[in-house]
Amino acid sequence: MIAFARLKELKRRMFLRSEGIDELKERYARLFGKPLDCANPSTFTEKLFVRMIDMHRRPNPFFTRLADKYQARDYVRQAVGPEYLPKLLWHGDDPRAIPFDLLPDEYVLKTNHESGQSLIVRGGVDRSVLVERFSRALRRNYYWVAREHQYYAIEPRLLVEELIDDSQPDGPLDYRFWCFGGSPHLIQVDNHAHSINPFYDPQWNKLQLSYRRGVADLEIARPARLAEMLRVASTLSAGLDFVRIDLYQARDRIYVGEMTLTPVAGNLKFTPESWDVNLGRAWAMMRED
Repeated sequence: MIAFARLKELKRRMFLRSEGIDELKERYARLFGKPLDCANPSTFTEKLFVRMIDMHRRPNPFFTRLADKYQARDYVRQAVGPEYLPKLLWHGDDPRAIPFDLLPDEYVLKTNHESGQSLIVRGGVDRSVLVERFSRALRRNYYWVAREHQYYAIEPRLLVEELIDDSQPDGPLDYRFWCFGGSPHLIQVDNHAHSINPFYDPQWNKLQLSYRRGVADLEIARPARLAEMLRVASTLSAGLDFVRIDLYQARDRIYVGEMTLTPVAGNLKFTPESWDVNLGRAWAMMRED
């Protein structure tokens, strides 16, 4: 019986791998109008899709650890220290066990296995609605959204964290450091509404670069603790050929948001297109062929 179950699981994994790889290749071809060169990728987006395909062929437990917002906290704590983490108020796998009566008036609810699903809670809430919403979320496997394999093996968990507040209407800005081999090359600035998309270099010179359409083109003031954020991003990204380190600065503190291995699951086209080539040159892929 055990042997049969193992054989069934092996077949399921083989099918998953084959289907996922085919889907990624087809998606790349739809986006860019040409086949993906898996043997000799050169642009950033080619290398990003090849990374996603490689993870299907050789699952990477370390990448899964970084994508897991609960386990990643230990990585951040060991690498740069607990002072860069938002306070964890509660965690568990049953939303019905959330200790609502013990929580502050403001906090953040999120799952550890999805992206972009955080909920800011302020004041009174309909607890039954929240329980139902996150019960559904914990039943989902985020891998199936865009075939990002690092999410596949994460055991779903619910996190309640302190709200990072800088008294701004849309919350603190999200500083996203695009790092190659432990070196930050770009800083993308975002907000909670995703209505901005400016890019800066590490010296805070604005770059003619974007991948979103219809967003406001504006100048963002140089963050007061940029040098410290660059050090944190460099330390967290050490040993990784590419990773995006998302940081917040609020009330004279820096917080680590998450570590992103496959930004927007590869669904991006740079303007101007030359940046795809430039960032591809910066990415010296580490592959196990």
